[in-house]
Amino acid sequence: MQMEKATCVDGRAPALLSDGRVVGLQPLLRGGTHALWADGDRLASRDWFDNAYRMAESEGDLEAMAWSALGLSGLWLHEHRDTAAAVLLETRLRRALATVAPDSSLGLRLAARLAGEADYRTSQHARILAAVREAGNADDPVARAEAGSMAHQCLLGPEHRETRHALAQDLVADSLLTARRGDLLIGLLWRTVDLFLDADPHAERYLAELKGHLAQDRHLAVGFVVDAIDVMLSIRAGRIEEAETLAATCAERGQAAGDADALGWHGTHLVALRWYQGRIAELLPALRELVNSPTLSARDDSHLAALALAAAATGDQRQASGALAKLGGGDLAGLPRSSTWLLTMYCVAEAAHLLRDGATSATVYDLLRPFAHLPIMAGPGVACFGSAHHALGVASLTSGDAVQAVEHLREAVRHNVVIGHWPAATLSRARLAQALRARARPVDAAEAQRELSVAAQDAAGFGMALPAFEWRAAARAQPRTVSCQRRGSRWMIELGARAAVVDDLLGMSYLAVLLANPGSEIPAIQLAAGPGLLSAAAVDRTASSHQPVLDEQAVRAYKRRLSNLQKEVDGYHARNDIARAARAQEELDWLIAELKANSGLGGRPRTFAKSDELARISVGKAIRRALQRIAIADPAIGRELRDTITTGAQCCYRPNLSR
Repeated sequence: MQMEKATCVDGRAPALLSDGRVVGLQPLLRGGTHALWADGDRLASRDWFDNAYRMAESEGDLEAMAWSALGLSGLWLHEHRDTAAAVLLETRLRRALATVAPDSSLGLRLAARLAGEADYRTSQHARILAAVREAGNADDPVARAEAGSMAHQCLLGPEHRETRHALAQDLVADSLLTARRGDLLIGLLWRTVDLFLDADPHAERYLAELKGHLAQDRHLAVGFVVDAIDVMLSIRAGRIEEAETLAATCAERGQAAGDADALGWHGTHLVALRWYQGRIAELLPALRELVNSPTLSARDDSHLAALALAAAATGDQRQASGALAKLGGGDLAGLPRSSTWLLTMYCVAEAAHLLRDGATSATVYDLLRPFAHLPIMAGPGVACFGSAHHALGVASLTSGDAVQAVEHLREAVRHNVVIGHWPAATLSRARLAQALRARARPVDAAEAQRELSVAAQDAAGFGMALPAFEWRAAARAQPRTVSCQRRGSRWMIELGARAAVVDDLLGMSYLAVLLANPGSEIPAIQLAAGPGLLSAAAVDRTASSHQPVLDEQAVRAYKRRLSNLQKEVDGYHARNDIARAARAQEELDWLIAELKANSGLGGRPRTFAKSDELARISVGKAIRRALQRIAIADPAIGRELRDTITTGAQCCYRPNLSR
């Protein structure tokens, strides 16, 4: 809001707004208060209060300067991330506190703000809790509400559950006395956040109540946090594509609301998305920049831990180890128990596993063990990475305790299902399989294979890919082969515990035949024609070889696939797994229809005229396009197929069965 000086008849210096309105000091203060508490619009409120402060300072109005400084502090703690801006705000607050009665409402609020900012920077809470008690003793509901909200923000770490709940409940009660809409919304928000942090099954019910209040009238600050929670819930539900769209919208709204966490929270959303997509390595360049951004909270170490994980995933051990060493100056126990501490421990556990760092894993285990019952949450519900048992299981696996790892990962699967975090449940199943292989009891191999199979199929259904793990034990137990199944209009490609889903392409049908017949050379001319896929581009209408569309070898291959699919359908029905039975039945029906399309009268194979050379070119191009699409969805599976698929007049899938 651009303003100019104007002359007023009473000698004061009002502000001339850009739209021509003349506004005095009190209207500026009222405008800032309404923008902050009623609308939650920090950008607008800062303009109002900054102009009010400058006007009050020019007139020597100390009380107005104090009100303006308080308003410039904002709703949350640590809103001013730039060092100069933070120092300026603290100087103004201290100057203001020195000019007002300390036991006045304004004095109590100024003192609480200074206490909250100091505690937040140092990861403490004693001073702000003392400010809450002082405001309560003074029976000042406004001062108590503001102090309570700041105290709650200082206590978002994992060990302060009961204190947070009490603060949120008191804030809702105080809002009835303050009659400020912002107090009610913030109280409801903190209550909702607490329930999510506790994995309470009724958390979404209270979120719906909060959304009902926001639907009546906007509040940008609270609405931004709710938007971030919605992204988290979409990821938990396995709606990955929807979550990515919501994350971008959330970041835009956070910037519009003037929230300093907009960039950092978007980074956290992307870390969650790319982790479950198996693409965390893609974030390495962005994380290098983000960890040094002045917009990050002073207490946020999660992005540095995520950098370590992304670097480890790319095989850059030096950068990954360096990032881990920076955390807490090499002392993980010294990291502040902030709202991102659990996520930091999760990323460290996964990075240490990739680095085979047993010592770091043991430290993570000891630090995280008291919080095994909690979900790994970041911020006020910004992102969820599932049960803490998962990170404990990974740390146990890295440290060499496979028995303990199995126990934790079984509990992680159960807990993730309870909270409805399906990608996390899928990931924990895959890790459980890894732990079972490492434990190597007589029954473990079969159970591990079942868990891997379920994890891979579920991952495909969610559009996620499992991250690259160390599967050496699993690889020794079974050949490293790629499989391919049709899922309606899409295809699911699996390699061990990895899975990718791609849209239907001509080349995918060719690949399906090759993958179903490892080691068998199949003529390109047959791939081009069956089943039901006679390519007009590959037909030489001047030729008249009149060979069968499907020869006996191809027919036998398709019949084997039919038999296996029928067994899958029967097995899923026997286990009452209706969803997977339906998917297998869908592929079975499609394959039967395609085989019928290639049969002539009496079931005799049809014949066609075709040029071998044109078939070789056409099929080769189609397969390469399919491989490119698979590599985009999952680079590891793409590399595997490029190394093992050969094209030409004869096409073949030759998996390396020795790996």
